Amino acid sequence: MHLITTRPARGMVAAIGIGAVVILSACAPSPQASSSPSPSPAQTTAAPEPYAGPVVFVGDELDAFALSPEEIVGIVPEAADVGDLSPVLEQVSDGGGAPAAPPICDALYAEQSLGSVGARTVEWNVPTDPTYGFGRMTIMQFADEAQAAGRMDQLLQAAEQCAEFTKEGTASFDAVIPDGSENARAFAGSLVDETPDWRSFSAFASTGNVIVQLWQPFTGDRTFDAEAAALLLRERAEEARSGLIEELTANPPVAETDPSGDPGTVWSDWQIGVGGVGPLRLGDSVDSAIAAAGDDVQVVEPEYDGGPWRLVAPGEAGTILVRPVEAGDAVWSITVGDDRGLGEDVADGAALPSRGDIRLGAPVADAMAAYPGGTVFEVVSSGEHYYAVTTRDGQVFAFHGDRDVREDGATIVGITVEDATARQVPVFG
Repeated sequence: MHLITTRPARGMVAAIGIGAVVILSACAPSPQASSSPSPSPAQTTAAPEPYAGPVVFVGDELDAFALSPEEIVGIVPEAADVGDLSPVLEQVSDGGGAPAAPPICDALYAEQSLGSVGARTVEWNVPTDPTYGFGRMTIMQFADEAQAAGRMDQLLQAAEQCAEFTKEGTASFDAVIPDGSENARAFAGSLVDETPDWRSFSAFASTGNVIVQLWQPFTGDRTFDAEAAALLLRERAEEARSGLIEELTANPPVAETDPSGDPGTVWSDWQIGVGGVGPLRLGDSVDSAIAAAGDDVQVVEPEYDGGPWRLVAPGEAGTILVRPVEAGDAVWSITVGDDRGLGEDVADGAALPSRGDIRLGAPVADAMAAYPGGTVFEVVSSGEHYYAVTTRDGQVFAFHGDRDVREDGATIVGITVEDATARQVPVFG
């Protein structure tokens, strides 16, 4: 592991104002009185106070972290056909593999986007690599600053402690860790696992609620300028943060107004808002949510520990899933309908709560148009397809599709509201 120190230079500019005094001769004739009114003093507008709230990037604000194709080629000279920035995130999330020793080194193997609530990706080809002919940059949005900071803490611990470690065999991570700048942290290095001969280069940077990873698997002996990559990502993170604060200073964020009160006992009258679904509120106990659902509702207990409670409307007109936080009783998320397509008929959206004008059975494209700037999630292991939009306060609205939500005809089978700040950070060791 190599530790390097880089500190930005600072300069100071002084300005000196020079005043001038004009003396009028006493013998000069007195000026004639003027009938013109005296000019009013110039009106000045006070500059707004700099934004000092949480530094939380949402949606298209993630674009500010992206590297240009030329910058990517500067890090990976063999990179070709660098793609456009994409709002699509594919996740595998199948886990597995022998545990590392020390355990913190497993953080280097984890699928880093797990737990994120939004992302932007850039991919490229590496035609010269006979085995791994691709690379990727992922800009990951987490629910809040604490979640991103916790993940980055673990990654930095792994970079510091995993110069040599074991997994299935002998492995190493040769890291370069610059000193953190004022508001961002970064590092980069190459992972070499002798069994089963897995090699990859990664560069990370983090600020606010964002972690950026540039990832390049490779074959054989290969070197990268880890220092240059870490410093470039760190500089871009600082620039993105400054730009966001400038924007939020000029246009302070306005929280979404949550539909208040209980409009009645008819589910179709309820709205899916930042605080929950109708009278079912995020953060309340599961028992409170069940009681608020209505006297005629059928309640089905979870099929497994941590699973959702299923509330079935009278006449089986539709369902609502209430999921508690891990190892707790507080409501973490509420889903109207189902959280994935199961090959069954879609419930009647007219009988169920809606998100604004968007109901079950509508095209996912309608939700994308009504709530732009989100992320398309494709989860391979579970077959989930959904479009997610997250507020600056960490509430996620997911529109679940019956297929790839980018396909024509993809239909909404469920709508979830979740307090993503309640997600658990993975623990290694």
